[in-house]
Amino acid sequence: MVRAVEDAARRAAEEGSRELILPGRAEARLFITPGYGFRIVDGLLTNFHLPKSTLLALVCAFAGRERALAAYGHAVKAGYRFYSYGDCMLVR
Repeated sequence: MVRAVEDAARRAAEEGSRELILPGRAEARLFITPGYGFRIVDGLLTNFHLPKSTLLALVCAFAGRERALAAYGHAVKAGYRFYSYGDCMLVR
């Protein structure tokens, strides 16, 4: 969902639209990694992801690498569950 919304915001800006996001069907051509400047998303509710995954890269891009790794360190020590049916976190 984050990629879709951010891609719609990127397309709106590129097309000079007055809208924050450009509605309609489109293929998101966006790979979010650390250093990405978020245009519209200001919060992220996400599961704990596996190392070296693209979803972990997105979390690091949003929260910052050190902050994300600190959250993961806490999760491992506290015995949180990972994967799709595990615990999640709200990142703001």
